[in-house]
Amino acid sequence: MKAALFYKKEDVRVEEVPEPSPGPGQVKLRNAYAGICGSDLHVYYAPEAAGVNFDAPHPVTGAMPPQVLGHEFSGTVVEVGEGVNDVAVGDRAAVWPIYFCQECPACDKGLYNVCRKIGFHGLTADGGGMAEYTTVDASKLHVLPDSVDLRMGALVEPMSVAWHGVEKSGVSAGGSALIAGAGPIGIGVYFALRAKGVDRVLISEPSAARRETVARLGAAVVDPVEGDLAAAVTELTGGSGVDVAFDAAGAGAAVTSALANLTPGGRVVVLALHERPFEFNPTQLVMGETEVAGTLAYLPADFDAVIEAMSRGVYDTTGWVEEVGLDDVVDAIHRLREGAGAKILVSSTE
Repeated sequence: MKAALFYKKEDVRVEEVPEPSPGPGQVKLRNAYAGICGSDLHVYYAPEAAGVNFDAPHPVTGAMPPQVLGHEFSGTVVEVGEGVNDVAVGDRAAVWPIYFCQECPACDKGLYNVCRKIGFHGLTADGGGMAEYTTVDASKLHVLPDSVDLRMGALVEPMSVAWHGVEKSGVSAGGSALIAGAGPIGIGVYFALRAKGVDRVLISEPSAARRETVARLGAAVVDPVEGDLAAAVTELTGGSGVDVAFDAAGAGAAVTSALANLTPGGRVVVLALHERPFEFNPTQLVMGETEVAGTLAYLPADFDAVIEAMSRGVYDTTGWVEEVGLDDVVDAIHRLREGAGAKILVSSTE
């Protein structure tokens, strides 16, 4: 079968590889769509910084490059392994892709998304969604209702990253929020906030194209470089500052500007990975009794919540989701790095 394999920095190849067969407790999926994630860009351009180890197998999965990419994906069950009774051939599903050690302090607390040895199907485990087929433990499937198609199903994973961040923020209906970054995660935060009844939301984004895209989805936007972010926050909140702010940009300025525009007692939630450090004065936290929290990935409950919201029509893919074929993966990675497009889904059927 055809698959996109990551070999080393800036080296992804579309090749023919053996078609997998499910083992006990596993299912075989005919993959439909797999999203290119910001994590995929980090792995492609800065693999060591993204935690890729070229010298030893992953401590949980035993895998190492070359590795089939694709950890945010959907597919249809075409075969079930021995002992699988709760899913059936023909079921359509999204895949919760996390592998965890079950031994570390995080796992002891049920925080599998921050396992000290965390792995991801399609990053640090055999197989992945950027292939015609994959096998995965049946326990990782989240079956999609008839109202959620496979294209939307491939967005469950990134939208769950955003949903988990909003859960962590503690914001409630009637609150206010600032989102830095109008990429897929920032858009996902916007939809999650709306689903929770938070309608005073401002998105800060320097790219004119991305501002236009998210504005068409109904969001209020501001250019943090040429515009006046503080004035926009004042207008949104009547001068009190936002209750929560989300860094979905991965830039130091996103965090520092978020802190400057919080209400007293507010919280900044960092969802984005940062490739380089930045400076800020912690006195900002002291003077407003404000908080900074980080969130990583998601838990199975976040998948369920997103799928339920999708079934209610909360999510709209107009203008920010496009598809390419497997042969165009590398070109799509380059385009995303250059700031073109928002979410690109790789179709294994094209």
